[in-house]
Amino acid sequence: MFLGTHYPRLDDKGRLTLPAKFRDELAGGLMVTKGQDHCLYVFPRAEFEQMARKVAEAPFTNDAVRAYQRYLFAGTDEQRPDGQGRVLIAPELRRYAGLTKECVVVGAFTRMEIWDATAWQTYLEEHEDGYATAREEVIPGVF
Repeated sequence: MFLGTHYPRLDDKGRLTLPAKFRDELAGGLMVTKGQDHCLYVFPRAEFEQMARKVAEAPFTNDAVRAYQRYLFAGTDEQRPDGQGRVLIAPELRRYAGLTKECVVVGAFTRMEIWDATAWQTYLEEHEDGYATAREEVIPGVF
């Protein structure tokens, strides 16, 4: 389970050091892919495979499904952390997420999200009040 907020930096080679508390979960390999809101999603390989099967089963006769499948699968890179817990973030993925040196890694339960630090701060500023003042059920049965 991925929880918390961490502040790693990209090195000059485009590598990101994974938070130490997540490394065991990701030691067997991970998938880095384009996420919503111009961040990157990082899934353990097994978790990505489960999600990918569901996406692949959607009817490819639907334009939106085909577009989503293309972006998801073409924009995914398989990585294995090195001995220091670093993974290389592919140039196209760095460009998509606008990653510079300062990054934020956010735990999102079954995945991690990698954000450019400035983009994450902007996202928080735009959405924090809505979260704090939510009066209706966003997720049925929760709260």
